[in-house]
Amino acid sequence: MATPTKSRTVPLTKRGLNFEMLMWLFTRLSALAMYALVLVAIIGALIMGARTQMNMADILRWGFMPNVTHVQNTNVPDLASWSSPFWKILASLMLLVAAAHGVHGLVVICDDYIVKPLGRQIVRYSSIVFMILMMLIGLYVIWTS
Repeated sequence: MATPTKSRTVPLTKRGLNFEMLMWLFTRLSALAMYALVLVAIIGALIMGARTQMNMADILRWGFMPNVTHVQNTNVPDLASWSSPFWKILASLMLLVAAAHGVHGLVVICDDYIVKPLGRQIVRYSSIVFMILMMLIGLYVIWTS
């Protein structure tokens, strides 16, 4: 006589918000947020006249990191409007979302390959510390350039 096997699905009564589900949701939403931020930056640059003053590579570079230093090497005559707080906030949001999304992906991949719990904790905490340091350095560069 065969023994009944345990079901691998979790019943609806035991499902709910847990940390893993929230991190799964964060990964999807942060990817959508990055798409939206790049789209806003590209459309904003085109509205500001970049289509006549920049080539496509410069517009895309601006879209992925809207920092005024990306405009300095182009044919744009006036840089004041490109260094407005709107563009600095957009660049800051892109930096924060992309860094958090990337580090979360790194931690998920490391969790798949690191077997010992202590190793996982070391990778997680060192990744978080590295992410915070890189975010602070990036924000400093964005807001002081």
